[in-house]
Amino acid sequence: MTNFKMKTVLITGGTRGIGLASALNFSEHDWNVYITSRKEENLSEVLSSNPKLKGFVANADDEQAAKATCEKIIEETNSLDVLINNAGTNPSGGNILDVEISRIKKTWDVNLLGPLLWTRAAVKAGLTKSIINVCSVGGIKPAPYMGAYNISKAGLIHMTKQLAMELAPDIRVNGVAPAVVKTKLSQMLWEDNEKASADLHALKKLGTPEDISNLMFFLSSEEASWITGEIITIDGGYLL
Repeated sequence: MTNFKMKTVLITGGTRGIGLASALNFSEHDWNVYITSRKEENLSEVLSSNPKLKGFVANADDEQAAKATCEKIIEETNSLDVLINNAGTNPSGGNILDVEISRIKKTWDVNLLGPLLWTRAAVKAGLTKSIINVCSVGGIKPAPYMGAYNISKAGLIHMTKQLAMELAPDIRVNGVAPAVVKTKLSQMLWEDNEKASADLHALKKLGTPEDISNLMFFLSSEEASWITGEIITIDGGYLL
């Protein structure tokens, strides 16, 4: 009889949007799935509705929480195969010359420092296979009123490549760069005129969380075993 060992994935910010879609996708493929949330009530709601998922309350920019979470997962499952740095924020809309520095700092702490903290914690705890960072086309192309957010994602794109170099050949590191996906985080970009937002993309439609989760599941699989250091745009033709 074959001794089947379930793989384990940790997804930060996994209670809604891309994070939740990814958690459900991996769970449907019989992975051990752990998610994090900064709010206990959000985590409890998702876990009660999806009993196969497990999770922890942890802020994305909390180094001690990252360390404790990764160590606990290893203790419970004796494995941590994939880390998905999905948690993100954007409280800093506006021109970067005008936005409060505290808001810019929070954006950069969560979107750029956060993935580094979780990567360090996961690797030190025993991560074995792959890291995926949720970047953005905003890190490739500037846009009005999104400066602080886009700069954080540009930094994350470069950090993805840096980590891929440092962690090879044992751990693969890649990023996905979506355009506008229908999530709560991006709501201000599409809620007033969804058609106008969709028309910015060559395919004339917005992305869905499931679009992104499918790509991340592929990047976590053995079929992607020769891919590292790549930022894969998944943007409906936004950058064309």
